Order: sequence, then C-alpha cells, then structure tokens
Amino acid sequence: MDIYLIGIGGVGMSALAQAFLDRGWRVAGSDRLLSDGWETPALGALRRQGVALFPQDGSGVAPGQTVVYSTAIEADNPDLVRARALGLRLLHRSEALAALAAGHTLVAVTGTCGKSSVTALLGHLLACCGRDPFVINGAEVVGWEADGARVGSVRPSSSRGGLMVAEADESDKSLLALAPTHAIVTNASSDHFPRAEAQALFADFKAKATGIVIDATDEPPEPPPAGMGWEARFVWRGRAWRLPMPGAHNVANAKLALAMAFALGCEADALQAGLDTFRGVRRRLERVGSCAGACVIDDYAHNVEKLAAAWGTLATAFPAGVFAVWRPHGFAPLRKLLDALAAMFDAVVRPCDRLLVLPVYDAGGTADRSVGSDALLARLTCPAEPVADLAAAEARLRALAVPGAALVTFGARDPGLPVLARRLAGLD
Repeated sequence: MDIYLIGIGGVGMSALAQAFLDRGWRVAGSDRLLSDGWETPALGALRRQGVALFPQDGSGVAPGQTVVYSTAIEADNPDLVRARALGLRLLHRSEALAALAAGHTLVAVTGTCGKSSVTALLGHLLACCGRDPFVINGAEVVGWEADGARVGSVRPSSSRGGLMVAEADESDKSLLALAPTHAIVTNASSDHFPRAEAQALFADFKAKATGIVIDATDEPPEPPPAGMGWEARFVWRGRAWRLPMPGAHNVANAKLALAMAFALGCEADALQAGLDTFRGVRRRLERVGSCAGACVIDDYAHNVEKLAAAWGTLATAFPAGVFAVWRPHGFAPLRKLLDALAAMFDAVVRPCDRLLVLPVYDAGGTADRSVGSDALLARLTCPAEPVADLAAAEARLRALAVPGAALVTFGARDPGLPVLARRLAGLD
C-alpha cells in the first residue's frame, strides 16, 4: 500500500508518515522546505527509514497512491493538481488519522491549548503501566525519536487493536472526522475561532465519544504549584504528586492525563513512577542548553493563552530576565488576536524582560498581508523591539544574555526557531 503526504515535513504530516511506516505502508511525500534545500530532523528521520522525498512540484505523485493533504494545502498545489489528474484517492489529514485509528480503542485529546502535552503525558503514563498504546501526537516527545532514527511524535505499539492515544486538531474543525471511544478536552479559548464557537465545536466532539469524557473547558485557573527549580509539586485526589516540569499549565495538563489513566485502570504508584520518568515534549519549555550563563529555552507558544502561561512560568524561574524572540505564525491569527496579544504582552513582560518581534511567518498562498508585526509593536507599551530576521534575533539575544536569565524562542510553524535555539546553545 502506497501513501503520499503533501507537506510531509509539518508536525502533523510527519507524525502521520511515521505512523503509516509503523503500520507497514510504503510512504513518500513532498515539502516546500525541500525546494529550498532545507532538511529538518523529521525529514531526515523519514528519509533514513526509506521514505522518498520530493519537492512540491508534482513530480513525486504516481499512480496507485493514496494522497494525504491538509487544510493548509491550496487547491492549485502542483501535487494536488497532479493527484486529481490521475484520479487518485484523496484523504484529508483527519481522515488519514481516522483510518489509522480504525480497530483501536481511541482516546482523542483536543482543546485550544495543552493537547500535545496531555497526549504525550497520557501515552507515556499508559506505556509505563503496561498498556502499550499506539500514540500519534502533534509534537515530538523526548526519547521517542530513538536518537534521530524516528519522528518522535509517534510511539509504536505491538498491538494492532489495543489502546491508541491521538491528538485531535481543532484548528480547521476536522477533529469531527474522528470517532473516539474516550475523549479529553483541555480547554476552550479564542484562537482559531471565538470562544463560543470553540465551545460548540468541542461539544459536538464530546458527543461522538462513546466512553469516558473528561472536559476541563470550565475548570478554574490552576493555582501556582509548589516546587523547586524545574519541578512542580501538587496535591490531587488526596495524594502528593511530583512533576518534572514547571508551571501551573503543566500541572493542569498532568491532572488531565492522570484522570484518564486512572479511569482506564492504572494505579497511583505506577503513575507517579511514570511522571518521574517523563522527559518532556519538544518545543514545550524545552531547555536546550546555555549561552553566556543564560538558559536557552525553545517553546511552541503562539496564541494568547500559551504565551501568557509560558512567560509567566519563565518569569518565576528566571528573575534576572526573560529575553524572548517571537514570530507570529500567520497573518490571519495576528489580525484576529492583535488587541488581545498586545494586552497579554503588556501584562506579562516585566521591565527587566525584553520581547523581540520577528516579521510574520509567510508560508505563501493568498493570505491578506495588510496587518503585520509592526501593527502589534505599535500597540505595545512593554519593553519590545522589532528584529528583521533570525540572524538579527540571534545577535540581539546574545547581547542580552546574562547569568540567571532565559533566552527564549517562541512561535509555531517557522522551522528556524528551534535551529536558532540550538545555535544559541552552541549545539549547531
């Protein structure tokens, strides 16, 4: 069986590619980055496993393939045009995930924020409890990449019909293609849609589940956890727990994963042992290394709630200052959240901190580019400044680095952000 994924280097598509490989499919795909001569670690891992990689010019599409695309792929994409001309079977990314989930007991995790962390935590905890889940996540989990041999967002399983844990993407409402047995909804806030629309979407999703549903959309904010350094401690269900991650948002994520694991029959001692061995999620407050005594951290945060949670956690851990570069991940999200982003940054960025704002990440296509990063900077009163590109951001962060501070790369989509973090830490 042959599968071809358009945009195979993206976080969602690379996970599907790895999952199809694990299920015995022959996998090929294309990515715009390949046209620019850029091979990410995920693309390298796929290539080393025998995946044929092509530029996005239609050259890789061949008879007999099933072609997977996402909402981000434009109708005139050369691969999509070629696939239609050949009469090939087309699957939306969500339909491909549903096909992989067929025959499994599916635990689907969705929400505006935290779904990747909850999916990773739950998959790890279930594995530590001997349940051997098949896991497909929207972010790479530390240790699952097998030293670069695999895409680290997928945990393989020896079972073909057991438990499966998957992140369900709400951004284009395609999560409704899934038919979960059990479901977790982490929260509902304004990001891709207004909050009321997100709540209605998640209500429709919960109604599809036939088993356990854990809904945290109306939970009060998590109080700051006790802890030392990069560890959080909290009390839940009458027991003290340790989590090797900081922040109230990570405690909230851990509680959701624990609640589902308990409901699926796991025991407390095994779950604590699982928490103790959890090594984190790539680009979720990931400590990359150090630069001139400052801690270098890479994080995927891109919307109001994620940025506020991450910055607040870092401010507590690094009183000497948080010096962060952020790239808006799209023109439409920036335009929609402009005032909310400005209010959030003004609330969390302290006088000792500095926010560096890159131009909006431009993925091409027909986006309305009338509102850019300059519009956000014009609204800010906190310490903030523009940077023209990643090289300028690197130079500025190096100049700001002092012992006890944090140098942070924030943002989704731009593959150069984690590369910048590694350069700052002297790893590339």
